[in-house]
Amino acid sequence: MTPLYFLDTNILIYATSQAANHAGKRDIARRWMARGDWGLSTQVLMEFYANARLPRHGLPPDAPRRMVESLARRRPVQAMDAVLVLEALQLRERYLLSHWDAAILCAAQRMGARILISEDMNHGQVFGMVQVRNPFVA
Repeated sequence: MTPLYFLDTNILIYATSQAANHAGKRDIARRWMARGDWGLSTQVLMEFYANARLPRHGLPPDAPRRMVESLARRRPVQAMDAVLVLEALQLRERYLLSHWDAAILCAAQRMGARILISEDMNHGQVFGMVQVRNPFVA
């Protein structure tokens, strides 16, 4: 089954972080993670692991690794390859995005997801077949 949604790293961080400044976004992020209609990429898994290990998130040392293992087993995961990287560089240059954001958009499109859930790009903007939605915009 092709997922309709693709979750960006920040959604995973907000859902799992114990940081006080994430409390306002935690419930919304957890609702997104509880859904069954989303996927992510190897890039998102690695970014999540790297960021969730930071002490400010208050997670036990092995929690980020266990979370990545669980997500990799339960969710559709789009692998990053050389072709996707080159597509992302073209998208980055066309829209003046960061190369990380462009790679996430390309991974979402390759997976067939129509909507990227992220707070890092312009809410409502469409890139190819993928629309960005910020779940924290009222």
